[in-house]
Amino acid sequence: MRVLLALGGNAMTAADGSARPEDQIAAARVAAGAVAGLLVRDHDVVLTHGNGPQVGNLLVKNELAAAVVPPVGLDWCGAQTQGTLGFVLTTALDAALAAAGVDRRTAAVVTRTRVAADDPGLLRPSKPVGRYLPADEAAVLVAHGQTWQDRGERGWRRVVGSPEPLEIVDGPAIRALVDAGFVVVGNGGGGIPVVRRPTGELAGVEAVIDKDLGAALLARTVGADVLVIGTDVPHAVLRFGTPDAEPLGTIGVEKLRAHAADGHFAGGSMGPKVDAACRFVEHGGARAVITDLTHITEAVTGGAGTVVVPS
Repeated sequence: MRVLLALGGNAMTAADGSARPEDQIAAARVAAGAVAGLLVRDHDVVLTHGNGPQVGNLLVKNELAAAVVPPVGLDWCGAQTQGTLGFVLTTALDAALAAAGVDRRTAAVVTRTRVAADDPGLLRPSKPVGRYLPADEAAVLVAHGQTWQDRGERGWRRVVGSPEPLEIVDGPAIRALVDAGFVVVGNGGGGIPVVRRPTGELAGVEAVIDKDLGAALLARTVGADVLVIGTDVPHAVLRFGTPDAEPLGTIGVEKLRAHAADGHFAGGSMGPKVDAACRFVEHGGARAVITDLTHITEAVTGGAGTVVVPS
């Protein structure tokens, strides 16, 4: 069975959200143990990950140094974090596989994802990123071409585009490595956003691709049988945070879409995960599962988490 395992950004930090290097290395070891559990059962695994905390750290460095050196774009931030987390994850995977007696090689692919140059989500920046700044500090970054908005008492905050992922440009390379037996880390953070210019060449853009939607597209690209979206809760939940909260087990995609339309899943957290799971199944995937890292092995067989199946 071929499995696409998508790790949320929280899976690459400490429990309190700290993203020091040692925190990320420790978190990667936990994730690698879950992946090893799948490989022991002879599954193919493609791993993707969030990078929000890591990009956030780079943005702070950009801000602090903006008066001295030009800040780098979000495409560069995405590439840098893919490289760093790819290194951290493959190193952790190598150790976990050796301990489990699994003879598999690992690889990380810095991955570009194509978006449409005329995507409304790209042309009208609205997704907040990074921290709040005073007006004078934000003005330095506005002078570098960034879009910032006055958010009142909290200060100014940067907004960027969030376009729809259309194509995993480096998907064929990832698939070739998986077919050759590698455990691959790719398309971190939803992919480095690129557009195709009229001349045919690709160019990076200032945007953030939703990592869960990027994971669903990557799963289809590599021919995954199962998409597992790892998060910090064991299930998607109806009426979350209320006395009537109801964890969801196995559910048809149409029914889950109806729950989403009724507003049960928050847009900044569970909503994109539900959407990604539904998209994968709607495009022919056998099932998608939303669960936490401790239930990853059972999730692949449909024995844990919220399991989304065709209606």
